[in-house]
Amino acid sequence: MQCKSARMNFTPKKENKFKYIEEGNGTPIIFLHGLMGGLSNFEKLISFFSENNFKVLVPELPLYDLPLLNTSVKAFAEYLNDFIKFKELDKFILLGNSLGGHVGLYYTKLYKKKAAALVLTGSSGLYESAMGSGYTRRGDYDVMKAKVEEVFYDPKVATKELVDEVFETVNDRRKLVKTLAIAKSAIRHNMSKDLTQMNLPVCIIWGEDDIVTPPDVADEFHKLLPDSNLFWLKKCGHAAMMEHPDKFNKIVINWLSDRKII
Repeated sequence: MQCKSARMNFTPKKENKFKYIEEGNGTPIIFLHGLMGGLSNFEKLISFFSENNFKVLVPELPLYDLPLLNTSVKAFAEYLNDFIKFKELDKFILLGNSLGGHVGLYYTKLYKKKAAALVLTGSSGLYESAMGSGYTRRGDYDVMKAKVEEVFYDPKVATKELVDEVFETVNDRRKLVKTLAIAKSAIRHNMSKDLTQMNLPVCIIWGEDDIVTPPDVADEFHKLLPDSNLFWLKKCGHAAMMEHPDKFNKIVINWLSDRKII
């Protein structure tokens, strides 16, 4: 599970079938949001990277827009490929949180050697304990509030605006059906047998207190991916880029520099 941030200072564009944020100039870096996520999850990252010689692109994944039978991790990876072709990108970096990390991994499986590097944080693809589950009491606002709060180490990150948005989403029957379909797809598209074949550099950034994709998941990613580095953030839950954006940005920029990707 990943949650929206209520306010955003960047205005998305709408072109072709895509809705996305584009800021800055330089090396393209694509941010991929999670289930129940939104473009605003990356607001502080957009500001930082767009001011440091990156072209930041944040496409809105069509979580609720595809036919139910096509609502899957694979379909989102294909959508990402369409977006990359639409923007005529060559060398680019993928950065994904939660379901977004899974989409980045599946994209890498389908379109080998296209991405220059991949950054994963709280990624699904191996195991997740809360994606799409626990909505039997979705009409109970306090239950949903607690569910959103548990995503973070600091429950104060779960603002009222954020909880309201999640509550609205899970009480929209059409969106809930799609959410459950995505959760099942995430389990179905397990990446454990594919990771050993992915030879691109991967930066894994994980919250030590993530209960959605627990720390063991990060260790397993690190073990299976041939060319990965693992970084931990203390007092941090499932959305590291929201809880500790400054530390997160520093890890990514230093890693990209050390690995001579930028």
